[in-house]
Amino acid sequence: MLDLTFEAPKPKVISGAREDWELVIGMEVHAQISSKAKLFSGASTTFGAEPNSNVSFVDAAMPGMLPVINEFCIEQAVRTGLGLKAKINLFSAFDRKNYFYPDLPQGYQISQLYHPIVGEGEVIVDMGPGVARRVRIERIHIEQDAGKSIHDLDPSMSFVDLNRTGVALMEIVSRPDIRGPEEAAAYVAKLRQIMRYLGTCDGNMQNGNLRADVNVSVCRPGDYEKFRETGDHSYLGTRCEIKNMNSMRFIQQAIEYEARRQIAILEDGGTVEQETRLYDPDKGETRSMRSKEEAHDYRYFPCPDLLPLEIEQDWVDAIAASMPELPDEKKARFVRDYGVTEYDAGVLTAELESADFFEEVARGRDGKQAANWVINELFGRLNKQGLTIGESPVSADQLGGILDLIAKGEISGKMAKDLFELLWTTERGADPAEVAQRHGMKQVTDTAAIEAAVDEVIAANPAQVEKAKANPKLAGWFVGQVLKATGGKANPALVNQLVTQKLGL
Repeated sequence: MLDLTFEAPKPKVISGAREDWELVIGMEVHAQISSKAKLFSGASTTFGAEPNSNVSFVDAAMPGMLPVINEFCIEQAVRTGLGLKAKINLFSAFDRKNYFYPDLPQGYQISQLYHPIVGEGEVIVDMGPGVARRVRIERIHIEQDAGKSIHDLDPSMSFVDLNRTGVALMEIVSRPDIRGPEEAAAYVAKLRQIMRYLGTCDGNMQNGNLRADVNVSVCRPGDYEKFRETGDHSYLGTRCEIKNMNSMRFIQQAIEYEARRQIAILEDGGTVEQETRLYDPDKGETRSMRSKEEAHDYRYFPCPDLLPLEIEQDWVDAIAASMPELPDEKKARFVRDYGVTEYDAGVLTAELESADFFEEVARGRDGKQAANWVINELFGRLNKQGLTIGESPVSADQLGGILDLIAKGEISGKMAKDLFELLWTTERGADPAEVAQRHGMKQVTDTAAIEAAVDEVIAANPAQVEKAKANPKLAGWFVGQVLKATGGKANPALVNQLVTQKLGL
């Protein structure tokens, strides 16, 4: 593993009109479980289907319909818990969370309040090279999603789409360990990365497959430490919950605004009311949605349609044995095995597809050189054109072929970039060596030919020779002239060697 220094949570200090305040943040992240079927029915979870086409009789709450647990969804939740180093509860149970809304046909949501499937865990949040924070996970429980109300298709009517109804969600609840907007975004990003590596959630925030409810409060300096010592939540101040955040940038903006709103209220002698709020990105502000409910407001009680869920330790152990290499482990291995920097390893492992691409390029080759080409040339071009790694016109095998030509001394670094450009544009799918040969990119390594070019340049520039002898740094001018004379095809290292030798430097 990487040699990390774990910092104590550093608060974001915000100066009010009268005094300084600190931020305290807890998060409830709703992650849609990657599964082809819903939590309690066999209906499809395909995104973008025609409204109300992925709805079973169970999802529509038809009389007499009973839920049946999707075992794969349970397995995915266990896998996520293991990925977060959390306790897996062999006994869990489902409860009914009662509330009424047009897109909730049953009039209740099946969730887990009293006995969640996953207990305490942790997320290691990267805050810079060698520095990390530990955010504690309180629990992960499974619940079914509600449908969607649509208000912008008609000026006088609202519509309901039940396609999402019954889709399996994991609600990942953190402790109030997050102390600033940037850390909050980094926490969500790390959760997303881990789940994408595990294959338990695709993390698509635009489609609503990953959403965050952000609990924000402010306290006076020193009060958070008192909370950690005593467990007394009153030191943290009154929290407000900002619902359904689906953008890292908006999460940060909403926290900043909400903190300043609360500080202004407190410094004016007012009281922050516990409530649920929404963030309006167009106005850059939060607004009240409803008063914050407590558990008793939902009249939770054990779901009578579902028996308690009891799983075997052997089954959990089998899932653990099949776990893939997680981001932190892969990052540490890249630093160790390929000699790349911790920063570069972080870039390469940000997405599983990128890490796999790099490994294919680096296999049997210089790891640092492979990382440089993947990050600077490939990722730079992909970002510029808005492409994913899966859409790259240049394959890992082709990029590896370019590096092989460089290693053999057959092409120079400049030629390699020209070759990369050809493979990206007009020579897609072609063999790099064949393209280099056809376009006359082969580097000149014939010592006699290069020596003749060096002699010619030196003979033509006697004044420059005298200057170079007085200042050896000017020898680079001769190297450039020789490369220019040979059309950039001469081996630069050999040119430099011969120039130094001929000038007697």
